[in-house]
Amino acid sequence: MLLKEAVAKRIKEILKEKNLTQYALFRLTGVPQSTLSTIASGEIKTVKLSTIYDICSGLEIEFTEFFNRDYFKLVSLDD
Repeated sequence: MLLKEAVAKRIKEILKEKNLTQYALFRLTGVPQSTLSTIASGEIKTVKLSTIYDICSGLEIEFTEFFNRDYFKLVSLDD
């Protein structure tokens, strides 16, 4: 799994866990809805750490909580 795929999977999980839409996530985080959509669809080449920070900040979760999934241990950084 590529890092961008793992991040997309985690965002989808968070949306489902918190019963949020991408629009609601945009409202909470300030990350443009188009960016969230591109990440979630896997169409983005890379995900900026600052974007993940904004998501975590808006959701009031720590980086450790965001990345605390087994699939992040298996991430390949190759494109």
